[in-house]
Amino acid sequence: MALSVDKNLMSYPRNMPQPAPLAMPEQDFSAAPQVSRAARNKRDPLWRIAVFVPALVTTGLMIWAFHGLFEPSGMTTLEYFLLALIGLTFVWVTLAVSTVTVGLLGRLEAEEKTAQAAPLDVALLVPVYNETPWDVFGNAEAMLNDLAHQTGGHRYSLFVLSDTRDDAIAAQEWQAFEALQAIAPFPVYYRRRDDNIDRKVGNLLDWVTGWGAAYESMLVLDADSLMTGRAIDRLACELAADPQSGLIQSFPQLIGAGTLFARMQQFSNVAYGWLLAEGLAHWARTEGNYWGHNAIIRTRAFASSAGLPHLRSLTGRKDLILSHDFVEASLLRRAGWRVRFLPRVSGSFEETPGTLIDYVLRDNRWCRGNLQHLRLLTTRGLHPVSRFHLFQGAAAYLMSPAWFVLLVFWALLGRDSETNVISYFNEANPLFPNWPPAMTHIDSAVFLVVMYAMLLAPKITSAGIIIAHAKAVKLFGGRRSFTIAVVLELVLSVAYAPIMMIQQTRAVLRSLFGRGSGWQPQQRDARAYPFSTLVKFHWIETVLGVLLLVGLTAGLVSWWLLPIMASLILAVPLSALSATTSHILRLDNPLTLREPTIVARARTARADLRKQIEDPEVETSEIPAE
Repeated sequence: MALSVDKNLMSYPRNMPQPAPLAMPEQDFSAAPQVSRAARNKRDPLWRIAVFVPALVTTGLMIWAFHGLFEPSGMTTLEYFLLALIGLTFVWVTLAVSTVTVGLLGRLEAEEKTAQAAPLDVALLVPVYNETPWDVFGNAEAMLNDLAHQTGGHRYSLFVLSDTRDDAIAAQEWQAFEALQAIAPFPVYYRRRDDNIDRKVGNLLDWVTGWGAAYESMLVLDADSLMTGRAIDRLACELAADPQSGLIQSFPQLIGAGTLFARMQQFSNVAYGWLLAEGLAHWARTEGNYWGHNAIIRTRAFASSAGLPHLRSLTGRKDLILSHDFVEASLLRRAGWRVRFLPRVSGSFEETPGTLIDYVLRDNRWCRGNLQHLRLLTTRGLHPVSRFHLFQGAAAYLMSPAWFVLLVFWALLGRDSETNVISYFNEANPLFPNWPPAMTHIDSAVFLVVMYAMLLAPKITSAGIIIAHAKAVKLFGGRRSFTIAVVLELVLSVAYAPIMMIQQTRAVLRSLFGRGSGWQPQQRDARAYPFSTLVKFHWIETVLGVLLLVGLTAGLVSWWLLPIMASLILAVPLSALSATTSHILRLDNPLTLREPTIVARARTARADLRKQIEDPEVETSEIPAE
């Protein structure tokens, strides 16, 4: 049962060290700071040329090919719009392929050995908001115990920074804190803010300005983060050895996958993500990005250069920068600090949503923040690569409505010139083009094959590399097991992609009209939603799927849209399938076949702590107030 505590004592529960204030001024986006630039490698531009030039050339060839189809009948405004739309969607596909290629080449480079440097004082920060206390503190216990066996010499302290609004959860947090503090091999602290101003941004600001001066670096974790002691120590050693680095990001792998959808995400992350991550690290170089967790940051660099102001909306309202991590990385680089990404640091983990609905709900929260990046592209002094990261974050969501519009155009084109729906309106509205007869269902099918081939190329390349290496494929249970898993993951990805396209299009429209989702904690425990919830959540996809089916049966829509129609019309059952825990659809990977030791220890620690908190015989303690 929950610990009972007088609500009057819940205002400022904390057990913190002596204050060590550190100023963190808001940055001026209209004026670039005067700084000395961080050292660069002469090969940095070559890696970027290897990524962007092939992508742009390939996209240009695609646009030229379609221009050749449209041009014989004369180009119109609508046709130019369609060409631009094709280019905008296709370029991101080619960039992914180029990134994988660079990752493959970069993988051949030997990893540089970390130089020896003086140990650091490192604060492990865990911001929480209405999370399950035994999960947060159980993970922390496993990390600290593993960290105690490292020999890097760094000095660690753990801070759980609570923004929890639920008093019952806060009471459990305090009991979990006391239990961890009694056994932890390092200092453990806890602070609950009275008012969660500015969410996570304000939470970290409160720590920096209150205690940041006492710690040379801070390793920011999420409530579901889990890292081995070796990974934490490695990041600390890297930061200590590189005085020009302001932030070093690790590559988190996904854990806690018990459902089909979570396993699909986990398998994709383990089997394919490593090559994309390697490519990103090679072309981004010292202009990397930040994902908000599992990264180590130089405290004074962050305080002096990454203070975020509020954005002024068109109506004069002050808006908090929601996707703050991308912006903070850009500001660190603007101030001359190196921002690095180390995908080869193993032992960094996070959880993933268990169902399609949970994934969409989290994605909707991210959408509004990423679209804010468009308003920050004019920030003075940003490095061009940092600007690209900001733009890419917004484009990741804007591509869904772009794909949707492109899909609508292709549906209206019909199977051939006789069934071209658009051409029916030519006499009434001459603004619509007379689509060339060359745009037949054969051409559409070829376009579909080419597009899917490019979309799946990064996954197929990664899978091919693993299959070709006996040791690597053995980690996945052998070639047969791995091949079956790859095929299943590809089929599921293709099936869920149209649903995600519609959901992200809705999220973009909601964000543009100021109807973004509120700040709610992520659903950590996967659960199957009732049928009524599934229908309410996916009714738009279902209706669109039915409309496509009507068009197909009436002979007005090309049959190449059949896979997309099937996904949309089956959105409800596919969403229900995402929550299945069937052993047959398990998608085995190295993290499920050989569970990392740290994951097993964290699970045990969480279970033990839960029993201790819920046991009515456990003696409760009073929470002090300041």
